[in-house]
Amino acid sequence: MSAAVEAQANAVSSPPSMPLPDARLLIAGRWVEGERRQQALDKFRLTPCTTLHLPSRAQVAEAVAEAHAAYRASRLTPHERGAILDRAAVLLEQRGDELVRALQLEVGFPASDGLGELRRCLTTFRLSAEEARNFRGEMVPIEGAAGQAGRLGFTLRVPLGVVCAITPFNAPLNTVAHKVAPALAAGNAVVLKPSTNTPSAACIMAEALLAAGLPPGLLSVIHGGAEIAGWLLDEPRVRFYAFTGSTEVGEKIQQRAGLRRTQMELGSIAYTLVADDADLDRALPRVVNAAYRKAGQVCTSIQILLVQRGVFEVVRQRLATMVAALPCGDPTDVKTVVGPVISEAEARRIEAWVDEAVARGAERLAGGPRVGAVVPPTLLARVDDGMAVGCQEVFGPVMSLVPYDTLDEAIARVNATPFGLATGFFTNRMADALRAARELEVGGVHINETSSSRVDVMPYGGSKASGFGREGPHHAVREMSEERMVTLLA
Repeated sequence: MSAAVEAQANAVSSPPSMPLPDARLLIAGRWVEGERRQQALDKFRLTPCTTLHLPSRAQVAEAVAEAHAAYRASRLTPHERGAILDRAAVLLEQRGDELVRALQLEVGFPASDGLGELRRCLTTFRLSAEEARNFRGEMVPIEGAAGQAGRLGFTLRVPLGVVCAITPFNAPLNTVAHKVAPALAAGNAVVLKPSTNTPSAACIMAEALLAAGLPPGLLSVIHGGAEIAGWLLDEPRVRFYAFTGSTEVGEKIQQRAGLRRTQMELGSIAYTLVADDADLDRALPRVVNAAYRKAGQVCTSIQILLVQRGVFEVVRQRLATMVAALPCGDPTDVKTVVGPVISEAEARRIEAWVDEAVARGAERLAGGPRVGAVVPPTLLARVDDGMAVGCQEVFGPVMSLVPYDTLDEAIARVNATPFGLATGFFTNRMADALRAARELEVGGVHINETSSSRVDVMPYGGSKASGFGREGPHHAVREMSEERMVTLLA
């Protein structure tokens, strides 16, 4: 047993933490109890850490109706919406310790991942506040058309109405912020359904928005799984669905949404390329961080590292040492870099995929036995497309090394998957970098960075089975509003 795995195994017996407050339902500005209860687990100790309240169908309908009424009644100006978001960011920062603790327990984030999530959430709120203040249409040069002398034309940007945000477990603070804050910036009302695994961060965010002056009803929080999501899809007053999750679930939501607008951030098999001219001292620490932060549970976490054959052995040896040294286990331990995955069932699945790959000839360069929901950081070589780790999204702390000879070969390998979210490429050959940017069929290409590179100001989203629409406050505000043409003849 490796030292990292042994330390993790010994930490399993550590005492449980104090539970988090109940995650109740927010409807019309009031926190209310649900019809049923469900436990959310501490992802490391696998014991209950909070209780969430599940709504009745009538409560879901009430939440949407109240959101619609609040939207109709709202007279908030763009300045006022921006001020509310700015004040909410201050309140969230003040509750930072509470938020990080919730992320440690409910998601299994080490403190470093939790703090990173908090910092990005604050940035997202502040960017959204600026977008609220700059919410506007544009002049249309209508007099440039024949026979339109004396006529003015301009557009207004107007909110859509009720936005339903369905958010995942793997970024339960910043991904929620990327849906809620731009929707409010654009003047919409929001009905938020966070993951049942990770309800607390969304509740704290809602509390901060109410304390910042958001009128009651403009934000509702509804907990629950697929059944509750289905009830939300049945509500005709919802005008827009913003979803982050699996491609399979996204397809079902899209079918049920019909002509209503959606934004889908879905699954991926994320690649990063390392060319034979890459600066390995710069590239490899970034690769390790991108593959194993948040226990690899990010759609853009590096799953397959394509390494040009001329440097493959060097990369193989260096990464094996680096990955084996990553401490894993209890996310409340300051030394931990890789915490548990979201459930013991998911950990068993990941372990089974790795075992299947090894049984079929893959080489395990780093890793070890699962303990509870903790899968030690795993590095594989000799992986082929027929293995689950080579052709399905792992969503765990597993990276596979695959050699390539030519850029043509690497681009073809990436484009052959049904997904297209993001790809990284480490190279100093500008012509190759620009060619990859043009030919890779993905939503983002990051030169001398990894597939997991994301700055919250950028447009973020995928192509093909990875979805459509773009996050990032400037771009999301446009997704969640529409242009209204106005003409004026004096």
